[in-house]
Amino acid sequence: MRFLAFLLAFLLPLPALAQNQVALTSEIFVERTTTDAGGRQSVSLEAPGVVTPGDPLVFVLHYRNNAVSLAMDFVVTNPIPESVSYVNAESAGSVLSVDGGRTWGELSSLRVANADGTSRPAAAADVTHIRWRIAQAIPAGGQGELRFRGVVK
Repeated sequence: MRFLAFLLAFLLPLPALAQNQVALTSEIFVERTTTDAGGRQSVSLEAPGVVTPGDPLVFVLHYRNNAVSLAMDFVVTNPIPESVSYVNAESAGSVLSVDGGRTWGELSSLRVANADGTSRPAAAADVTHIRWRIAQAIPAGGQGELRFRGVVK
């Protein structure tokens, strides 16, 4: 139930950001693979009714510049829900955090602290946040989307 509550909260539109008037909305889908009588498989994205551990998820973040001027250096940071393991980013240019957003980088460059004071290379399951910096200016009325994948723990 806690996961379902998170999904509902994630689906609510995010407020417009006053700094540059870029509005964010988000969607989450469960990826379902079905096989017909002829053995052909098809993949669909569905609303997340009931989800179970192992279900693949697709997170979609939509952005739109509602201002009359360019939006510059727009950054989108999204926490990974505790009930989800990060899998990958479908949208290029992301950086990741495994420490709650304090440090950022490619997954291969990140490390996780162990309780004994040592550290180990970070794994996808350690990711706590994903961030994109939209390098190009977003024109007035311009829009786009960012995607990442996860799996229900």
